Amino acid sequence: MALVVWFTMGLALWHFTVFLPDRFWQGIIGALLGSTLGAVIFGAVVAVASGKSLGDTDVGTALVAIPGTAIGLGVVWFLGVRTEEQQQAQA
Repeated sequence: MALVVWFTMGLALWHFTVFLPDRFWQGIIGALLGSTLGAVIFGAVVAVASGKSLGDTDVGTALVAIPGTAIGLGVVWFLGVRTEEQQQAQA
């Protein structure tokens, strides 16, 4: 159940990327993948580190996905900016 919570939180926060300039790797779909994968991976790491199972959910389960989403979006943003700069350097 925690996996669903992390995925849903990543998806919910992904909607706010519409307010950012589209410099994500592979555009808005890359941002979707970054936010959901970041939330799920970070949430799973925190759950394993704290000794909780994937079935344990509480308010903290949803809050743990927020930094994971930010990290995932940051990675995808960095990849997009780097790819864009490489393309401009080749031109």
